[in-house]
Amino acid sequence: MSRNTNKPHEIVERALELSRADGCVVIADEHSSANLRWAGNALTTNGVTRGRTLTVVATVDGGQGTASGVVSRSAVTAAELEELVRAAEAAAREAGPAEDAQPLVAGQKASADFTDAPDETTSEVFANFAPALGESFRQARSGGRELYGFAHHGVVSSYLGTSAGLRLRHDQPTGTLELNAKSPDRTRSAWAGRATRGFTDVDPREMDAELARRLGWAGRRIELPAGRYETLLPPSAVADLLIYQFWSSSARDAVEGRTVFSRAAAGEGGAARTRLGERLSELPLTLRSDPAEEGLQCAPFVLAHSSGDEESVFDNGLPLAATEWVREGVLNRLMTTRHTAGLTGLPVAPGINNLLLEGGGSRSLEEMVAASGHNGPVLLLTCLWYIREVDPASLLLTGLTRDGVYLVENGEVVGEVNNFRFNESPVSLLGRAVEAGRTERTLPREWSDDFTGAAMPALRIPDFHMSSVSRGV
Repeated sequence: MSRNTNKPHEIVERALELSRADGCVVIADEHSSANLRWAGNALTTNGVTRGRTLTVVATVDGGQGTASGVVSRSAVTAAELEELVRAAEAAAREAGPAEDAQPLVAGQKASADFTDAPDETTSEVFANFAPALGESFRQARSGGRELYGFAHHGVVSSYLGTSAGLRLRHDQPTGTLELNAKSPDRTRSAWAGRATRGFTDVDPREMDAELARRLGWAGRRIELPAGRYETLLPPSAVADLLIYQFWSSSARDAVEGRTVFSRAAAGEGGAARTRLGERLSELPLTLRSDPAEEGLQCAPFVLAHSSGDEESVFDNGLPLAATEWVREGVLNRLMTTRHTAGLTGLPVAPGINNLLLEGGGSRSLEEMVAASGHNGPVLLLTCLWYIREVDPASLLLTGLTRDGVYLVENGEVVGEVNNFRFNESPVSLLGRAVEAGRTERTLPREWSDDFTGAAMPALRIPDFHMSSVSRGV
């Protein structure tokens, strides 16, 4: 093997060869991205970027246990490898024993394409999308609307090698499309977003037509006070709330009494100190993750660049399997590493980078609107943003509505109302939901930079808490 090579799989092999630690894990992430941005019905910028991040995990065995050192750097070439490997080893020697220390995942498993060149995206990913975007500009211009937004496509090819013999590879394409329509006087605004793997399944003309309808709804303005309202949460808003719930589902935190999933109990077992087995919803809601889910595929093994209660660098390469976090309304799993599974006595259940909620519903959001407002006003939300945690014990979240809150009466949208600040717990919402619509792929607006693999239904909540009126958005 050439010592001057810059191929990612050879970089991994060379780093492992240079290691003097008792154990070593190397992850080479090859990044590429392409983007388009537009404002006022015209493209403004576009570009393509490429880069590499190399992470080296060194483990050192000592009399008091195994220590780990983790160092990540960008744009690392073969000539810079030894310095990086030595830095990770020095970090391990300076650290105390790692609490999450486990034997590295063993095996000689190798991905068939481990030595292949990384996947890359280019501006060609927009070859069919860009002309349709131009048509949407003309469509919006003729309708008196201005379109703003961006399209982003990225691919990360991850190469994982370990001193225990693993040689694994995963390619992750991720695309987001966000479109915002405004009236020329800027008094009305509407948003739509889509997640995509390759921009072959998104149509900006269709999205513009949807936004035109929403701007039309906003032609009538209605002021409402804070309070509890029957509310339709669209899939995007449901995704933002449940992703936060997912990130808060550490088994260790629950066993130690720090989260909404904790339960005071006299039993010694970890499960007895959690709400596992408890019914969270009367609806048959199943919240699950599956790395092989069609359209939402993600890494089928652990890729951990750091350690915490939700992930461990010692688990790198651990296979991931389909996991039901909530099964037909009952809490079924909490997130564990191998270490925290041992601490809590619960099954190993690492986090997975997609999330689906299914409740058996078949109605679209439009059909749910048509069935609403016959016994009183109903609010229809567009999306949520600026979501923050207020109380981990109940997972109470606060945030703001954005880009359209609409009033539904007798099955029709009759106008736009003011924005609100909300105070709600996603766990409580699951328990109070009275209807789940059809599950569909969606883009969580708040978390779109970190988590795009989501499929959710709309939810009907009889008493969503709008805690105050918001005038700022």
